[in-house]
Amino acid sequence: MSDLFTTLKEKVTGQNIKIVLPEGTDERILTAASRLAGEKILTPIVIGNKREVEEKAAQLNVTLEGVEISDPNEYGEFEELVQAFVERRKGKATDDQAREILKDENYFGTMLVYTGKAHGLVSGAAHSTADTVRPALQIIKTKPGVKKTSGVFIMVRGEERYVFADCAINIAPDAQDLAEIAAESANTARMFDIDPRVAMLSFSTKGSAKSPETEKVSEAVNIAKEIAPDLVLDGEFQFDAAFVPSVAEKKAPDSVIKGDANVFVFPSLEAGNIGYKIAQRLGNFDAVGPILQGLNMPVNDLSRGCSAEDVYKLALITAGQTVS
Repeated sequence: MSDLFTTLKEKVTGQNIKIVLPEGTDERILTAASRLAGEKILTPIVIGNKREVEEKAAQLNVTLEGVEISDPNEYGEFEELVQAFVERRKGKATDDQAREILKDENYFGTMLVYTGKAHGLVSGAAHSTADTVRPALQIIKTKPGVKKTSGVFIMVRGEERYVFADCAINIAPDAQDLAEIAAESANTARMFDIDPRVAMLSFSTKGSAKSPETEKVSEAVNIAKEIAPDLVLDGEFQFDAAFVPSVAEKKAPDSVIKGDANVFVFPSLEAGNIGYKIAQRLGNFDAVGPILQGLNMPVNDLSRGCSAEDVYKLALITAGQTVS
């Protein structure tokens, strides 16, 4: 696990990356921001009233050296953000409405990312997933060719690293969605020095069962191969056929996946969420994430039960997404 983040630190240190942490008076956020700045890995931008943030930091006995504090009510270029927001929303907000909306720390922070004043954002310590993701979808939006953002976990156990997707966002992805998730998950894998070998999972291997569910995955495989023709990818697979060489030899002898997949695309959120939790709890894997992918610029969501260590790690991951 430590090797995973050592590699990320090496990638992002010295790149002058700025990551927004909107929840500036949360002790976990301030503790992580102080550590990130102190290690000179990146520049945290915490959002909040300067006096309140400094008082909270003093109570926690953490230094804010190297940490930028940004208050929407005192921000010198606030009107520029207002105009950029109105333009981005294309008539869905007036100037006055935009001024009110941008007083919200998540919207304000997302606009800092969108306008290039920061490189990514991490929120969710004190907000819901919707509070974090909604501004990103409205302002930053998904990459060209990607309809939906998705959420992956990096599963780590010793030297083993795997990508599980989508385990966080899309309840019932269609074939196009699954293909896009596969391509984006491969990109995420590369960020963690995983050479992606992608398996599209189902309860069938290469047509051993026929149903709308299995045909959806088979169609997704064809679409994914068009999207990313150089990607090592195949399906549909049962998990054992994707992961166990002896099973792969029997069930899918002609596949490019020889029981050596390391990126697993689940057919539904239900399957993905269950799958990663089984690996975590029964297999003793560490689950790093969820990492959101498919956006034009990185935004990631914390759990409200997170620790300062979780904030630190997700900020590193978000920084890594900017240089991958």
